Amino acid sequence: MMKNAVQCRSLVVVRGDREVLHGIDCALVTGSVTGLLGPSGCGKTTLIRAIVGLQAKVTGDVEVLGLPAGSPKLRGRIGYVTQEPSVYGDLTVTENLRFFAAVLGVSADDVDRVIDAVDLGTHATARVDQLSGGQRSRASLAAALLGNPELLVLDEPTVGLDPVLRRDLWDLFHRLAADGATLLVSSHVMDEASRCDRLLLMRDGDLLADDTPADLLAAAGTADIEQAFLTLIDRKTGAR
Repeated sequence: MMKNAVQCRSLVVVRGDREVLHGIDCALVTGSVTGLLGPSGCGKTTLIRAIVGLQAKVTGDVEVLGLPAGSPKLRGRIGYVTQEPSVYGDLTVTENLRFFAAVLGVSADDVDRVIDAVDLGTHATARVDQLSGGQRSRASLAAALLGNPELLVLDEPTVGLDPVLRRDLWDLFHRLAADGATLLVSSHVMDEASRCDRLLLMRDGDLLADDTPADLLAAAGTADIEQAFLTLIDRKTGAR
């Protein structure tokens, strides 16, 4: 088994005439849950798009499951959930998942499993456009879980969910990791940091830290991740 499912080296992304990622070096350990945290607009989604092979104007090296990011052979091995629901509003949850299962070449038997995994059993026959925002997000996550992908990349998957559902989803993420999947979960909510095996902290296109929550707190000499984040910013900018 590979030690790292994802390896980024000197990753730079340019949008227009502006550099938006400034030489990112990071890795995702196979079978772990890594949190990608930072304020809105700091480059989290751009980094995610580079990893899944959808970002233009990328330089540096991004290796995913032993292959260059975006390689056709990675299709079906990666599950990607964007911030916007990626399911069809005029279809039911089950119809959506059967469609995506057919596209991926996954057995239709997998549909019931992923519906149960995201706790949408009571809404399986509901049209997606009649669901709440949180339920639509969970339907998108269910689609990404089809076929048991080796890498799951989730962009703000818990936005709009109540605390119980957020807790249940994080429990699901760790079960998937225990079964061998690698997860990258982005969030701007610092209190989700403690749920991760490892953290990537970003600000203004820079990676401030790539460490475990415990080691990050120890290095910053703080009691919570948000204060550690502020401490890292102060150190980087030379603030006193």
